[in-house]
Amino acid sequence: MTEMPGLVLPSYYMYYQSPVKIVETPDGGARVWRVYIGTGAWQERNDLFGEIVFDVGGEVFRRTTEDFVQEVEAFRAHYLSGEGPIFALYETVRSIEDLADAEGRHLTPREQALIRGIRQRTFVMFEEQLRAAGDPGADPELAAS
Repeated sequence: MTEMPGLVLPSYYMYYQSPVKIVETPDGGARVWRVYIGTGAWQERNDLFGEIVFDVGGEVFRRTTEDFVQEVEAFRAHYLSGEGPIFALYETVRSIEDLADAEGRHLTPREQALIRGIRQRTFVMFEEQLRAAGDPGADPELAAS
């Protein structure tokens, strides 16, 4: 990796509407992880480092840790389907959003807070499952930071 003065790791991005994180490796390098659309797991994509860091193309948006967690879960909920408690919670969020849409209104502050809380919880649940399955990019503690 090239020395990048000013690059603080970990850092979080939306890259062409896909969540990406760049984390430090034990040897002081960097590793790029992108959520894989087919499984919601982390896919190592170090080839994206330069494009993301140098913001080539204008489709790269930096995110705070909290917003990144929300974006990851919105992405997973949109592209994945399945059974179990995580997917039941995704459906709960979808129902809240659908009701507001049907009523032609924005989400209330209470609904927004509820959705943020659910997504934070599903992030931890999903990441814990990934970690148990051996995904080296999994980081359930991220939602707690």
